[in-house]
This record gives sequence, structure tokens and C-alpha cells, in this order.
Amino acid sequence: MKLLATLLAGGSLLLSGCLMSREARVESDYSYAGQFRRYRTYEFISGDGINSDTSRLGQAVRDAIRARMKIQGYRPANRRPDLLVNFRLFEGDMRFRGYSQDDFTKWVERGSTEDEETPADERKGYQPVRLLLSEGTLLVTLIDNRTNRAVWNGYASGVSVPSGPQGEIVLRRSVRSIFDQYHVFTAGYLEGTNADRETGE
Repeated sequence: MKLLATLLAGGSLLLSGCLMSREARVESDYSYAGQFRRYRTYEFISGDGINSDTSRLGQAVRDAIRARMKIQGYRPANRRPDLLVNFRLFEGDMRFRGYSQDDFTKWVERGSTEDEETPADERKGYQPVRLLLSEGTLLVTLIDNRTNRAVWNGYASGVSVPSGPQGEIVLRRSVRSIFDQYHVFTAGYLEGTNADRETGE
């Protein structure tokens, strides 16, 4: 009987997880000025609410982000990190301005970057798209610490966060879905030639 109850409970959690995954809308946009191949280290921006260290939900999001950044070769750094990571959880519906862009992975693979010296006729330009994100949105932003400009946004809507441990599970799953949009590994990491990886630092 206990085994049956455990299986039913597990099945219920899997079903609810699948339903939440189907309802979630996950998208991202990026800056053409991002130096994505240069970034290797990161640090979180502290703040209030879910960003604060006292929030269990905030800790769940940070832990999930740390896990993904580690998998992709990024290291935490307190001093002069390449990237600053910020995240916010919005309740209810939200109007959001995204952008219609080329596939992010292909953009990074081409090594494309725009700066002040890029001729005007060669710049991609941003085509805004107005979005209605419903029933709660988790937004993750990566900021270039040198320029203090956001270079990547990833967001999941339809994120309904129940109380208790289940809420932490929902947020971790949402972070994984968001970072599935960020296919960037640090230079040399996959080939094992990243110096920081080899020295274990």
C-alpha cells in the first residue's frame, strides 16, 4: 500500500510538472554588443525579495543558476567578474518588450559582435516585439560588468510558484528551461583547454 501511494504521489508530481512545462513560455533575447566568447566568470547582484539571501526561493534560483553556469564552464568570482547575474520573479500578467532576432546560438558561433566602430549599414538593428507574459514570469538577466549593459535576457512565463518545497522545484525547472536558451560554453571548456579548468581554480 505504501509503495502504491508513493508511486501515485510520484506520478502526480510528474504530471503536474509536465503540465507546467507545457504552459510555460520560454524565450530569450540578446545584445549584439555582447562579448559572449570572452566571458568566463560571474557574480550575482544582491537585492531585496527573491534576490535576498534570506529567501528560500531566491536560494533555489541561485543554486539552479550556479549549477548551469558550472556545467557551461563559468566560475563564480567576487572580484571583477565578467558577468553580473540578476533575476526577478513577477507575479500575474506582464507586458514585456522582446526582440525578433537571429538564432542566438548561430550568432555566437559566427563570432559576431557589434561595437562603436561597426558601420551603420552593417548593424543588425533591433526589431521590438511586444509580448504578454501571463501568470507569473521568471526573468534572468546577464550583464556585462565592464560596460554595465545587459547582454542577455531569458524569461519563462506561466510560472506559478506554490508554497513549500514544490515552489522550489518549479523555480529550478524554470531556470533549466531558461538556460536551455543560452548555449554558450566558455572558450576551450568543452575541449578541456580552458586554463582555469586545468588548474582547478
